[in-house]
Amino acid sequence: MDSLTISQAQVFFIFIVNGILISFIFDIFRILRKSFKTPDIITYIEDIVYWIITCIILAYSIYKFNNGQIRVYIFIGIFIGAMLYILTISKYIIKINVKIISFLKAIIIKIIYYIIYPAKQLLKISRKLILKPICFVFINFRKNLYNILQKNIKKLLKKPKERRI
Repeated sequence: MDSLTISQAQVFFIFIVNGILISFIFDIFRILRKSFKTPDIITYIEDIVYWIITCIILAYSIYKFNNGQIRVYIFIGIFIGAMLYILTISKYIIKINVKIISFLKAIIIKIIYYIIYPAKQLLKISRKLILKPICFVFINFRKNLYNILQKNIKKLLKKPKERRI
C-alpha cells in the first residue's frame, strides 16, 4: 500500500469517529429533551446550536485532516460512524443518562424542599405574630371610623327643628 492509500484510510477512520462524535452530541440534546420539558422555541434553538456545532466539527476536521478537500468517502465515513453509534450504544447511553439526570433532579428538588420548608413555616409564624395584630388594629379602626362617620352624617341630614318664638 502506498502512503496515499494509508492516508485516505486514516482520514476515513477519522470521519467514522466524527460520525460517532456527532451522534453522541445529538444524544446529549435528546437526553436533555427527555429530562427537561422545554417549549418549542427552545427546541428550535437547540437544533440550531446542534447544527452549528456539527458544522464546526466537520469543517475543522475536513480542513485539518484532509486539507480542505471534500471527498465522498468523508460522508460515507460520517454515515458509517453515526450508524455504528446509533445501532449499538445510543439507546443505552440515553437510558442511563436520563435515569441519572432524573435521580439528580429528585435529589435537588428534595434539597430545595428542605431549604424552603422551614422558610415557609417561619413566614407562617411571622404572619401570625406580626400581621394579625396589625390587621386587627386596622379593621377596628375602620369599623370605628365608619361608625363615627355614620353618626355625623345622620346629624347633618337631620332637619333642624324650628324654634318658636
